[in-house]
Amino acid sequence: MSQSLQVYQRVSDQQRRDELIVSHLPLVKHVIGRIVGELPPGVDVENLEAAGVLGLVEAAGKFDPTRNAQFKTFAYLRVRGAILDELRRSSPLPQHMLEKVSAVRAAMRKLPTPITVEAIAAETGLSEDEVSDTLAADRFSRMVSWEQTAMPNGMGPAQTVEPPQAVVERWEQTEQLADAIEQLPERERRVLTMYYRDDMRLKEISAVLKLSTSRISRLLSKAEFELREILRARQFEMCS
Repeated sequence: MSQSLQVYQRVSDQQRRDELIVSHLPLVKHVIGRIVGELPPGVDVENLEAAGVLGLVEAAGKFDPTRNAQFKTFAYLRVRGAILDELRRSSPLPQHMLEKVSAVRAAMRKLPTPITVEAIAAETGLSEDEVSDTLAADRFSRMVSWEQTAMPNGMGPAQTVEPPQAVVERWEQTEQLADAIEQLPERERRVLTMYYRDDMRLKEISAVLKLSTSRISRLLSKAEFELREILRARQFEMCS
């Protein structure tokens, strides 16, 4: 290949990457919009957006259009991963939240499965909203993601059951998952469906259900946790 052709190829590749980045910048805001309502107070959203853009740039540099994959799908996981990595690095829990996390973990070690948010609240003396907030804050500050652990709040390795996010994001139409979702209260089922299946942001769900974003976040956190507990209890039954 001649030098001029090599230069042309490099320029063409750079233009393609730049076009992918610019045209998919809204994807970064979409990913942040889906999780921002679940974040603990004081998180710097601008830092998360910058991390997401870097993830998008990396995805554009590594994308191979000859593999018949959509760039949006390819980039989504990298953008989300970059945002979560930044969140874990920059958002340690404050002392008052650490105390709540400790209380919730202790309660979960004592309670029989399937554990509910209501049961944790009764055991700890926290309100149900405080329990949901604690579960959500702890999830996003841990160094291990839901995709890497099957025990709540990092209490154990992925040995018992697949975590709810991984299950629901694929939305496998299995009888067991469908039955478990049906056991959730109607409003929690709707939030879970709109968030995962319909790919709606918390703010969009808030507008549809006419509830605050913080309330939607708590309902989602509660639904994820209790769905996971139902599945975990069923797997224990199958193994016993």
